[in-house]
Amino acid sequence: MVRKKKTVKKRNGKARRRNVQNRAAMLGISGVVCMLLAVLLVEGHSLQNKIRQNKERYEQLEKQLEEEQARTGEIEELQGYMQSDEYVEKIAKEKIGLVKENEIIFKETK
Repeated sequence: MVRKKKTVKKRNGKARRRNVQNRAAMLGISGVVCMLLAVLLVEGHSLQNKIRQNKERYEQLEKQLEEEQARTGEIEELQGYMQSDEYVEKIAKEKIGLVKENEIIFKETK
C-alpha cells in the first residue's frame, strides 16, 4: 500500500505542475494579446489623426481649386476684352494719342 500512496502523490504533483504551467502559459498568452490590442488601439488613433488631416488638406485644396478656376475665368474674360476693337481703341488713345476723324480732344490746363 505504500507504493500506491507514492504513485498517487507523484500523479498529484505532476498534475499540479501541469496546472501551474498551464496558468503561466495562459497568463503569457493573455499578456501578448493585451499588448497587441494596445498596439492596435494606438495605431488606430494615429490613423484617425492622419485621416482627419488629409480631410482638412483635401478641403483646402478644393477651395484653392475653386479660387484658381474663378481666376482662370477672369483671365479668359480679360483675354476676350483685349482682343476686342474697344480695347484697341482705348489703348491707342491712351498710349499713342491717336484720335478718330472729326473727334475733338479737350485737355485740362493747370
